[in-house]
Amino acid sequence: MCSRLPSPSLFHHAGSTRKVLAVAKKIVLGKYPQPPEHPALSSLPGLSLQTRETHLLCQSCTDAVVASSPPIEQRPIHRGTMRALGHPGITISGTYVLFSPSKTPTFCFGCLTQQIPFTRKILDFSGSIKKKSNVLITSRSFTTSSASLAPSVPSSRRPSSSLYARPSLLQMKDERAANRARVYEFLRGLGIVPDELDGLELPVTVDVMRERVDFLHSLGLTIEDINNYPLVLGCSVKKNMVPVLDYLGKLGVRKATITEFLRRYPQVLHASVVVDLAPVVKYLQGLDIKPGDVPRVLERYPELLGFKLEGTMSTSVAYLIGIGVARRELGGVLTRYPEILGMRVGRVIKPFVEYLESLGLPRLAVARLVEKRPHILGFGLDYQAKPNVEALLEFGIRKEALASVIAQYPDIMGIELKAKLVSQQSLFESSILVGRDEYGKVIEKMPQAVSLSRSTVLKHVDFLKGCGFLLKQVSRMVVGCPQLLALNLDIMRMNFEYFQTEMNGDLEELIAFPAFFTYGLESTIRPRHQIMAKKGLKCSLGWLLNCSDEKFKERMSYDSIGIEEMETEPSFDMKTFLEPREEDDSGSEYDEDSEFEDGDDVFM
Repeated sequence: MCSRLPSPSLFHHAGSTRKVLAVAKKIVLGKYPQPPEHPALSSLPGLSLQTRETHLLCQSCTDAVVASSPPIEQRPIHRGTMRALGHPGITISGTYVLFSPSKTPTFCFGCLTQQIPFTRKILDFSGSIKKKSNVLITSRSFTTSSASLAPSVPSSRRPSSSLYARPSLLQMKDERAANRARVYEFLRGLGIVPDELDGLELPVTVDVMRERVDFLHSLGLTIEDINNYPLVLGCSVKKNMVPVLDYLGKLGVRKATITEFLRRYPQVLHASVVVDLAPVVKYLQGLDIKPGDVPRVLERYPELLGFKLEGTMSTSVAYLIGIGVARRELGGVLTRYPEILGMRVGRVIKPFVEYLESLGLPRLAVARLVEKRPHILGFGLDYQAKPNVEALLEFGIRKEALASVIAQYPDIMGIELKAKLVSQQSLFESSILVGRDEYGKVIEKMPQAVSLSRSTVLKHVDFLKGCGFLLKQVSRMVVGCPQLLALNLDIMRMNFEYFQTEMNGDLEELIAFPAFFTYGLESTIRPRHQIMAKKGLKCSLGWLLNCSDEKFKERMSYDSIGIEEMETEPSFDMKTFLEPREEDDSGSEYDEDSEFEDGDDVFM
């Protein structure tokens, strides 16, 4: 029921309700002329009912509508006409209504829409005339007012009929803006620029944001690190950061590396362990990367955790296998240089491989270089490799020898080469009497010479001079075998002593074949010399040493020594790169981590 409606008591009139209904029906059906608005409407506050649809009203609402029904023939209704249906204190003006006081519901649409007393609320109804309806309301406006009721209350102060006070959307928006402003003020006080955080969901309170900043500090990240990637402040400590760090710790990522890990790839704190991280780890293990090596791979290249499996990673792996990189070598290649997985084939890997092929390296030889030195793929083609090749040509290296130089020392494409070439040329001219023309030959035979330190070069020159060689002879020996400048001095000393005491050799033989110092005493020199001594044969050092064990056995079956087989100098053979690799292949001649400038190095 409409409990807020005033109770009928003041106006009563003895009249026929049936006559009122008949007149109203004509009005609704358009058979009665529409009168103008009542002149009292403009001065009376009250209720405006804009009705556009048929509604079934309860008895109280029906009574109220009847009480507000307009006078017929533009004159006020006498009090006697309201005896049965009137409400007190209502001045009737406006247009028309058709009603039926019988069979009305106890609760209706009018009751639900009333938030304040009936005479102070504006209700909207939509209407059409329907048959057998209990209440028909035409598309007219009804205005009612009561002189006995209090003035209307402003809408902002209207009491809510709900038991719970709910803030409006505008209030909620204003509150969120105020909270964000307080969080921004807190961050600015720490020196963090929050400009990039607009649109990002942030903590409601300053305390939660302070917890995030403190946790990032505990990981070793500074304010500068946070400013480099302020979106990290959108990560929840419990929901995002802790699960990710726990997972990395279980994989074996060392705590000492986690700070640098997060500096390089802070986006990992946004990741889902199940959806983003675990599939990448499983993919790496599927590439024959050992489980114990996975954390080292991630420490070296944490950006891997953000790559899609079906994207760059899979295409780079497929291309390497396509050019000839052995599938069994792939795990080792990626462990030593996981950055390959982030390289685009079309922009980085393929152009680099094709450039090496244009210099004379067969594709399979390039594949072998990648297996032994995978980091060469990280050399910039336009700003490192090509300028270094031009520098080699400028310092006398022949174009046809470029492939051999790169195959022997792939790192020569990525170092600051021109400055080293200038420095070493000056050293060789002053200390070894190697001219400009011969300097190119030295680099062709041993490209690593460009990285030798000055002290190392001088120590080896002094040793050779101590063995009785003149500086001019030392120069000839270095040009013939530049490896003399990189050998272990103890091994050189043992070989020289055996040559003098056991072989009774002459220094001229060493000048003719300086590579004698590069062979192992116990593995090659002593056994072969003893065989030759038993047979009573005499040969040059080149014929004795510059061949494989199989070839040497074949030579021992000869009745005489062929002059055509007496090779004087060892040379690099590109075919060694094209041979199938053995499972126990130890890799290149030089240790991957060795630095020529650190001291005396052994060429084996």
